Amino acid sequence: MKLVKQRVGVAFIAALSFAAQAHPHSFISLHTEVVARDGKMVGLNMRWTMDELTSADLLYDAGDAKPGDEIWKKLAAEVMANVLGQHYFTEVWHNGQKVKFQNRPTEYGLSRDGHQAVLTFVLPLAQPQPLAGQTYTFASFDPTYYVDMSYADDADAALPAALKKSCKMSVLTPEPDEQVMDFAQSLDKADAPPEDMELGKQFAQTVTLTCQ
Repeated sequence: MKLVKQRVGVAFIAALSFAAQAHPHSFISLHTEVVARDGKMVGLNMRWTMDELTSADLLYDAGDAKPGDEIWKKLAAEVMANVLGQHYFTEVWHNGQKVKFQNRPTEYGLSRDGHQAVLTFVLPLAQPQPLAGQTYTFASFDPTYYVDMSYADDADAALPAALKKSCKMSVLTPEPDEQVMDFAQSLDKADAPPEDMELGKQFAQTVTLTCQ
C-alpha cells in the first residue's frame, strides 16, 4: 500500500502540484455529462483521461489487474482523495454565485484505456438545482495550470437524453492575451504563479448550460 501511495503521488498528485517543465506538463482530456433528476441538476458525471506519461506509474502499479480488482480500488481512492483536496478542480456558477458541492463523490473509479489511466466520478451538488429557464456555467481546471484540463471536442460536454430537447450546451475556449501566455510559458520547475492570479482559470474552457 505504501508503494501504491508513493507511485500515485508521483503520477498524479505531483502532476497537479509541481511543474516538471514549462507549462503545461500534464494533460487531462475531459468528458462531462449533466446528471439530472426530477427536472433538477444534481451533479456532473466526469471522465478524466490522463496522458500516457501521467498514466504510466498508475498503470504500472495496476499491472494486469482486471477491472474491479482491489488494486484499482486502492489507486482510485488515492487519486480521488487528492482531487477532493482541490474541490474537484471544478467550479459551477449560477446567477453570479458559486454552486456548492458535497464533500464526497457518490461514485468513483479508475480504469485503463490502452496506455492511459481514466478516472471517473460523479460530482454531487450540495443541493439539487432547478433547470427550467436557468443558465449555468462550469469549468474544470488546475489553478496553477501545471495540468492542462480541456475538452478535445465540444461534444465531450454532454447532456443526458432526457434534457436534449429542453437544454443546450456550449463550450467556450478562452484566448488569453499575449502577456498571460508569455508568463505561463516562462515558468519552470522552480517557479509557481501567484495563487491569486489563478493562472489555470485564464486558460480554462467554460461550459454553458442553458435550459428553456
